[in-house]
Amino acid sequence: MKDKTFKIAELIREYRRDFHMYPEIGFNEKRTSEKVATVLENLGYRVRRGVARTGIVAELGDGKPVIAIRADMDALPIQEANDVPYASKIPGMMHACGHDAHTAIALGMATLLKNEQFPGTIRFLFQPSEDSDDEEGVSGAPRMIEDGAMENVDAILAVHVDAGTESGMIRTCPDKVLAGADLFKAEIIGSGGHGGIPHKTIDPIHIVAHVILAINAIVSRRVPAFKTAVVSLGTLRGGTADTIIPDKVEIKGTIRYTEMDVREKVHEELRNAFSIAKSLGGDYTLEINAGSPPTMNNPKVVKTLLDVTEDLFGENKIVEYEQMMAGDDFAHLARLAPAGYFLLGCRIEGDERQHHDCRFDIDENCLSIGTAILIETALRLLRTPQDQR
Repeated sequence: MKDKTFKIAELIREYRRDFHMYPEIGFNEKRTSEKVATVLENLGYRVRRGVARTGIVAELGDGKPVIAIRADMDALPIQEANDVPYASKIPGMMHACGHDAHTAIALGMATLLKNEQFPGTIRFLFQPSEDSDDEEGVSGAPRMIEDGAMENVDAILAVHVDAGTESGMIRTCPDKVLAGADLFKAEIIGSGGHGGIPHKTIDPIHIVAHVILAINAIVSRRVPAFKTAVVSLGTLRGGTADTIIPDKVEIKGTIRYTEMDVREKVHEELRNAFSIAKSLGGDYTLEINAGSPPTMNNPKVVKTLLDVTEDLFGENKIVEYEQMMAGDDFAHLARLAPAGYFLLGCRIEGDERQHHDCRFDIDENCLSIGTAILIETALRLLRTPQDQR
């Protein structure tokens, strides 16, 4: 399978660059979805369009077992700064997380699996909106589940490119592979006025400074040292002019955790931090929205994945896993079937470009490696008796 995959390396690269040039934000992946569906239909797959608005479910084969592969398709609202021939052509949008690579890898898999004989069914889930939510605060994976994408699935696989790892190397673990992620938004409410007469106002900017200090102390002072959590602020907005004290300041951020008791403790302490506003004469609102839970891998599926990697590329391709506090809504899918989620190194040598950054890019040589590992893992799972899978 490795040799077959490398023979279509250029095709996979072309897919990735095409998707990169035409990024689309979550639940609006119309061009991407149309291209994916057309390719799959031309390959002879049974294709269901419009799943979770812009998602695609495609199947090949028949009966049990059913092995699913998730590929997320959405981009981010970032203006690309790379000067490359395949740079984004859509102002203010960019594939800055690598979902273009995931979609390309899945189409490479679909191309090769068309010529394979196997028992059971391969099901591709081309998922919208992993990185954002709809108007009801729900991301793409739960919406795919609502539309029946996970029915009768016996195991599910997914890959995510990883800018922090050498290109072509993989890392994973047999249990909690990613953290849970919640979002919060709040307002610090004061009473605005003239910047030259601050004593006649209740300054929300002054208040928010104290609240931020308290938030930044949650992990270091309120969470046990042997537990893991992250609280990060993403936006801070307030004021309209340099001479005006505003009425309110808006804060948005994220909570990351690996254990539910830590999650509850952080929620409690976040509420305590914002309550400082009242002690300083102001008020606040706080809304904490549940996001994706921790992503749980299945030990047997991960063992198959690692065995495949070693057989195809040697054990030196496997890097020791270190716990990450990133999250992925793949966690919802992994609750419904044994899962194998792995990180695929994509670092450009000598130039590490972080995810969600305007200069993010990948070493495209990793694409064929990820494709080969996923195909062979899926085939082994299909050919493994249920009691051994």
